[in-house]
Amino acid sequence: MQRLKILNTHFITHNVKRFVLEKPKGFEYTPGQSAQISIDQKGWEDQIRPFTFTSLQHWDHLEFIIKIYEDHEGVTAQLGKLNTGAELLLHDVYGTIQYKGPGIFIAGGTGITPFIAIFRALFESGNLRNLALLYSNKTKEDIILHDELTKMLGPAYRNVFTQEGVIGFRERRIDRKFLIETIGDFNSRFYVCGPQKFTEEICDALISLGADPEYLII
Repeated sequence: MQRLKILNTHFITHNVKRFVLEKPKGFEYTPGQSAQISIDQKGWEDQIRPFTFTSLQHWDHLEFIIKIYEDHEGVTAQLGKLNTGAELLLHDVYGTIQYKGPGIFIAGGTGITPFIAIFRALFESGNLRNLALLYSNKTKEDIILHDELTKMLGPAYRNVFTQEGVIGFRERRIDRKFLIETIGDFNSRFYVCGPQKFTEEICDALISLGADPEYLII
């Protein structure tokens, strides 16, 4: 277990907070990996939750981008109250989504977080080619790192809003019909991350449209 001091923290959307943390000497991880984290405060040390690194290995700090659920009195609500100088406990690092080559990335909400580190690493090394991102959120206000995603992916980045609620807006979901209209050719690698129901429905739709289950990274 490692104790990590918060160097900086601020909200980047109305309910998503960025945490910049001290990086232990010699600490290693890869893009797409997650850490088991708890809060170094009485009563919270054993409340361990997984969060994905959005920083890269060679950076001099660690970064996590975390959605704060203030309506549950849980770990993220507590994280929402923390400021610079507070400490988190890092228990373990484990592999989640690994980059296995070009493909189409489909994210729902904070499901974008493992993709952020992957895109950043590819962008830095000049290998961010033959990729596309379909990113679903409720509204524009919910998009995480919109400007950076635009800079990295350009026209290969597309937003889908499920409840924008403005006149003339057409609500869309990333469902079977949307996938047919948008992708067309399913002979590709697909990376899918988001809430469990979102991930399951999209994977079912992709397979029914001819995607190879071996080429689904979830």
